Amino acid sequence: MKKHLIILCFLIFGIVLSFFSGPSSAAEKDSVARARQILEEVDDLWRADSSRSIVTMQVKTANYTRSVRMENWSKGKDQSLVRIISPLKEKGTATLKSGNSVYTYLPKTDRTIRLTSSMMMGSWMGSHFTNDDLVKESRLSDDFDPDITFEGIREGRKVIEFTLVPKPDAPVVWGKIVTTVTDSDHLPINSLYFDEDMVLMRSIVFSRIEMMGGRLLPKVLRVLPADKEGEYTELIYEEISFGIDLPDSFFSLISLRRR
Repeated sequence: MKKHLIILCFLIFGIVLSFFSGPSSAAEKDSVARARQILEEVDDLWRADSSRSIVTMQVKTANYTRSVRMENWSKGKDQSLVRIISPLKEKGTATLKSGNSVYTYLPKTDRTIRLTSSMMMGSWMGSHFTNDDLVKESRLSDDFDPDITFEGIREGRKVIEFTLVPKPDAPVVWGKIVTTVTDSDHLPINSLYFDEDMVLMRSIVFSRIEMMGGRLLPKVLRVLPADKEGEYTELIYEEISFGIDLPDSFFSLISLRRR
């Protein structure tokens, strides 16, 4: 009889425990799934099987201001080509990503350079973007685990903020990324990038929401380095199209050298 009472107590305890812990656990899973869905939507804003865009990059530093216009093509996650249109002295300079290899072509010297891993974090064309930023096509949802950390009214509009923490084996340099999106359309408002010591390194501000390529997108992306007050790099999308026909041969060393 005593043994049956002990078993009955354990059963009752288990039912009570599941009553209190079950809904919380389910809510937590729902929150994680929702955060991942939002992150995937943001990932896919500028992504398609293939794309082409014309972008103007404006750079302001303590020492100079410059403007570069470029044409970009991409296919999948492993193929991209960026070619400078202007200024004239840099016209034809191009960067190619094909698989795991990245190359830069310098028309003045007619040289093709394969970038090493140590060169990937170097500045691209004197901007606050790195070579890695330029050609990186991996999805944030592949490399980070998202968690919704704020949801409500901020600066007069309803937003969702989520924090991305890198997965243990992810090939990323950031300790975390905090991204804020609109609640209604899940369009990005800003992203904060922190190093492994959780020190803010840069911010990206998204603005001028317009219809481009059949999608509602931010037309302007401004990068603000945290340690260089007053400096920025701004990308302005002039046009973008998705789902264009691009053969694999387009992303080759021969295409890279074309002027």
